[in-house]
Amino acid sequence: MTPPRPAKAHSRRDGALTRVTRDARPFLRARTGTVLRLAGWSLLEFVQTFLGGYGVARALDHGFLAGRPLTGLLWLAVAAVAVLPAQLATRGVFGRLADLVEPLRDGLVRRAVSRALAGALAQPAGTTARSLSQVTHQSEIARDGWAGLVLTLRSFVFTVAGAVAGLLALEPRLLLIVLPPLVLGAALFLATLLPMAARQRDYLTADEAYAAHAGKAAADLRDIAAAGAADRTVAESRALADDQVRAARSLARWSGVRVVALAVCGRFPPLLLLLGAPWLLRNGLTPGALVGALTYLTQALAPAVQALMTMLSTVGGRLLVVLDRFTDAPPPPAADDRPPSVPPVRGSAPVAELRAVTFAYGPAAHPVLDRLSLAVAPGEHLAVVGPSGSGKSTLAAVIAGVERPTAGAVRWHGRPVRPADATAVRVLLPQHAYVFTGSLRDNLCYLRPAAGDRDLAAMIDALGLDPLLSRLGSLDAPLEPDRLSQGERQLIALGRAYVAAPPLIVLDEATSRLDPAAETRAELAFAALPGALVVVAHRLSSARRADRILVMDGPRTCCGTSAELLRTSALYRDLAGLWEPDEEPRENGEPDEEPRTSGEPDGRPRENGLKSSPPPSLF
Repeated sequence: MTPPRPAKAHSRRDGALTRVTRDARPFLRARTGTVLRLAGWSLLEFVQTFLGGYGVARALDHGFLAGRPLTGLLWLAVAAVAVLPAQLATRGVFGRLADLVEPLRDGLVRRAVSRALAGALAQPAGTTARSLSQVTHQSEIARDGWAGLVLTLRSFVFTVAGAVAGLLALEPRLLLIVLPPLVLGAALFLATLLPMAARQRDYLTADEAYAAHAGKAAADLRDIAAAGAADRTVAESRALADDQVRAARSLARWSGVRVVALAVCGRFPPLLLLLGAPWLLRNGLTPGALVGALTYLTQALAPAVQALMTMLSTVGGRLLVVLDRFTDAPPPPAADDRPPSVPPVRGSAPVAELRAVTFAYGPAAHPVLDRLSLAVAPGEHLAVVGPSGSGKSTLAAVIAGVERPTAGAVRWHGRPVRPADATAVRVLLPQHAYVFTGSLRDNLCYLRPAAGDRDLAAMIDALGLDPLLSRLGSLDAPLEPDRLSQGERQLIALGRAYVAAPPLIVLDEATSRLDPAAETRAELAFAALPGALVVVAHRLSSARRADRILVMDGPRTCCGTSAELLRTSALYRDLAGLWEPDEEPRENGEPDEEPRTSGEPDGRPRENGLKSSPPPSLF
């Protein structure tokens, strides 16, 4: 269980701003009118800022300090009245803001849905919850972040413009002291934007990787303990935690740089103005202009800079990361995760073929399969019968690619078996069905996650899962394996294989816990599928439904139809003559009496040859 390490994709990070900007240009061009109307309402904020400092300066120089208090009060009244239009403009600003923000959210949702549908059609097995998160959560993050950024940036632009215009009107030399720290702080802050976005992406990636690893480790505790992989799991957890710590420290360092930039922009201009006040006053600056400049710096510029930098450092970085996930193409699946490419069946080429296959459980053991050649054609129904220990389960494991032959070759669709092709070529169902805790839908769609309700309905009707579905209540009802009978577990496993419908289905006594009617229904349903069906039969009635029957007696085999085998195989005649008729079960879905093949006084079949170990449970 090796978790994905955070990738150092510098090219993707460096191109995030470029990609987002490229997609933002046509979006903003299409809404030029909305942007202009928003700017028109914001001019009232420019007027308020300009009159705020200018009115204070004129109230001191031409009013109170000149001995004309009435004039001073009138200028203060002008500065106060200028606040009213700015407050009235708030309604117009928010009205235009909706025209700029809501289309962004709608466009992101459409993009996520279109990408999800295209991805599901291209790779049904590779669908993830990424699109659901984008539609429900990330689009709202982008919407709120974009709204906050527009409001803050608009306010900053017109507030700074009003303050700069006021300083020019009072005394142009004031800009020589005020502008340098503002420009320096702004440049330092802008220089942190891309690195901060990259560090934030690193941190999010490391956090997601650690969370995924922790969830998988918690779910696999039993397997980890059984395999003795505790040390390896701890080492992987420590490595992922270290990655997360490094990302957090790097993010903190860049946050410190932003604090410095904020101090340079917001704190240095008033300090420099006060330090330079004696020189300015000696060179013609009036006391009112000095107080007006301080008003601009403390009441307009400093709050605007603080709001903008705070917004960009928190919401701006997150907005860039989220928008990059919408604009960036989804990464291709890893080579090991891509669905295997299986060539189509052409003509009558066998789905599975054994060429002189020999198999033995050890170098000195007698072979269970001895130079066996067998071909299973598309759509063919092959039954495998024989006494216990004759190698039926071994054959099922070999033909399904679970066991590798000692000699000879196994081929699927005319080419050698490859592990990467397994899930696309075959399903092997052993006698003991695997059902996990979850919903019935999760269990049935385990091999084909993209299966829809129509596919499940067809399967339920074909295999007769209606009683189980009625008892559980719905497909999404929670499923507790301990509360299911063995027959119900086998039905669920059969339903899982039916929904997947691969080219080759191997049932290794996978219907042994079903009553004869349910078994007949299941085998007929599987036989109706276009793929090939191999059934290790435990009832002779199951074998008689097959197109061909393979009789196994250790290394000796015989293959043909039931009528042919009655003439040519003494073992098959023995099985057919002494196999007891199926008895009616007491309850549907519960096991019937074990069929007897005679040979021993208690009705158990004779052991013939080495008893093969059952293949590992796959599903």
